[in-house]
Amino acid sequence: MSASVRLRQVWMIASLQLRRVFFSRRSLWVYILAFFPSVVFLGHGVEVVVTRQALSGSITAPADLAAVREGDTPEQVLALLGEPLVDRTTAARTFRNGRERPERRYMRYYDGRSRWHLRFETGVLDDIGSRLLIDFADDREVFAGVFQYFYLRLAIFFGCLGIFMNLFRGEMLDQTLHFWFLAPARREVLLLGKYLAGLIASVVIFSLGAAVCFLAMLWPQEPSQLAAFWPNLALSHLFWYCAAAALACVGYGSVFLAAGLLLRNPIIPAVTILFWESVNPLLPAMLQKLSVLYYVQALAPVPAPTDQGAPVLIQLLMSPAEPPSVFVAVVGLLAVTALVLWVAGHSV
Repeated sequence: MSASVRLRQVWMIASLQLRRVFFSRRSLWVYILAFFPSVVFLGHGVEVVVTRQALSGSITAPADLAAVREGDTPEQVLALLGEPLVDRTTAARTFRNGRERPERRYMRYYDGRSRWHLRFETGVLDDIGSRLLIDFADDREVFAGVFQYFYLRLAIFFGCLGIFMNLFRGEMLDQTLHFWFLAPARREVLLLGKYLAGLIASVVIFSLGAAVCFLAMLWPQEPSQLAAFWPNLALSHLFWYCAAAALACVGYGSVFLAAGLLLRNPIIPAVTILFWESVNPLLPAMLQKLSVLYYVQALAPVPAPTDQGAPVLIQLLMSPAEPPSVFVAVVGLLAVTALVLWVAGHSV
């Protein structure tokens, strides 16, 4: 049988399987995993936009706010800045133990980008500070953390578990696998067709989920910052986030497809692979290369943030290993995937 005939058979099997993969009830939670972060970022964006519109009529000039100094009295501040958005006074109080709390006053202003907090104690400005209504750099770092810690380590992992483990195991449970074996096609061709169907579905779902989440993060940002970011870095970052999600589906898909053929209980391979991926930074360099996460996290354009206050062991487990180059990451992951599919092809 020629290679072109086998390729047509692979595509025919994949097209027959696609509808089941995309629209089965078992895939509903996969969509939830893929698009849940988008809902969170959209909610954050709506809150920022609503707050910005509510404060748009009470903007204080940044130059006037910069002229305020510690030690000013409330009357001096009001004469310079006008009425604040919030003006709250807490009366002085003497507690039963004899401790006294002086009178305190709190004012808030808005300069079009930041909210300013002015705190007075005993009639004197004691503390002044500002906080951006929305911080573009901080949101990009948050998205990087969501992508690496949620998408790569959890959402795509368990999404591929649900999609690819059921390609053969689901047929076994439904007692319909023998119908596929009656088709005039080699079993390796059947394996590739089912893998292709799962791959198309997972790549579309999770790459689209990552793209929607990224755009939801950009939506409420300041127009001036977006204008500087979009032509230079935005499209590149969007491409590499989607590429990392797609390659994660390539690698995890092959692993879970093979696991569905070799093992009857999906919990055992899921827990084993999740443990292996989690302890990857602790392994020797050679063993790290047998992990899907080792390759795909190297493609993310922004490194995931780490909490410096976390325990050392947690920091070590969550920190990425020494990343390979982009070329090595792509070729290495494809090589690992080809090896796993070759083993699965001999097992089918």
